Amino acid sequence: MPQVPTPSPEAARGGDLAWCLRANGWCARAHVLRVFATISRLGDGVAWYVLMAALVVMDGMQGLAASAHLAATGVVALLLYKGLKRWTRRPRPFASDVRIRAWIAPLDEFSFPSGHTLHAVAFTVVALAYYPQLAWLLLPFTALVALSRVVLGLHYPSDVLAATAIGAALAAGSLALGRVLPAIG
Repeated sequence: MPQVPTPSPEAARGGDLAWCLRANGWCARAHVLRVFATISRLGDGVAWYVLMAALVVMDGMQGLAASAHLAATGVVALLLYKGLKRWTRRPRPFASDVRIRAWIAPLDEFSFPSGHTLHAVAFTVVALAYYPQLAWLLLPFTALVALSRVVLGLHYPSDVLAATAIGAALAAGSLALGRVLPAIG
């Protein structure tokens, strides 16, 4: 059987950088910058806090249970991504390549993984387990949060892809644990 060539780490980094450069240039248009800066700011936590509050107001105790699950998942996500950033210490794209501009100020020094994306994916998966009817809103918002991190020059695409996988795994584990705990008690 013929062997399939795999890209070298240098080629993979080159592709990551090429996508980063291409996406980062979109913000040269003021309206694009405004949209992605706003999405990113909402992804800082604002949108998720509003969602949790709205769930409680709109759905009472069920909304409170969903919001508590979201909050607990968020705490684990925060600890996980901060630990990974300290461990990997990957410089942000704008710090590694002068052609990439940070269009907004980063919240911390390192790039891997994208905390915004990790949280957005984890929150979306958990929220949709309780309220699948919110998919029309949460799925596009989460995709835009992830994209905003690359467009704004704060993350490489690989940071966002890894954060997507980590956030999905964290949410799946959180949901599985949520099903097991009541059965034990």
